Amino acid sequence: MMPTSARLVESQAAGALGSFTIPYYDNRVAQEKINGVAVGEAQVEEWAKEAEAGYPVEQLRKRGRRPLGNGASEVVPVRMDKTLLDALAARAEREHVSRSEAIRAAVRDWVNVA
Repeated sequence: MMPTSARLVESQAAGALGSFTIPYYDNRVAQEKINGVAVGEAQVEEWAKEAEAGYPVEQLRKRGRRPLGNGASEVVPVRMDKTLLDALAARAEREHVSRSEAIRAAVRDWVNVA
């Protein structure tokens, strides 16, 4: 018996005997999850209708990271001992910021740049 989440897929093929359709069942949809929630056929159909209708370009999310400060930023690797790194992580968690943002804030304070 075929699982209810399987869907019939038709594949077009061409060969010496001409072109023909090969039906088969694809049940991979039932295995896909987003944030731990299974993606069902209804969700896939909703996404397909949305995509076929088209997306306004201005609503599409831009790729890449948002700029920090004035212009392009540069990655600066920093070495820390475990005690300092643990303290940084604890403070960043209490302040609800990333470790990177906490480091940037500390450096800004140290060099007095807003």
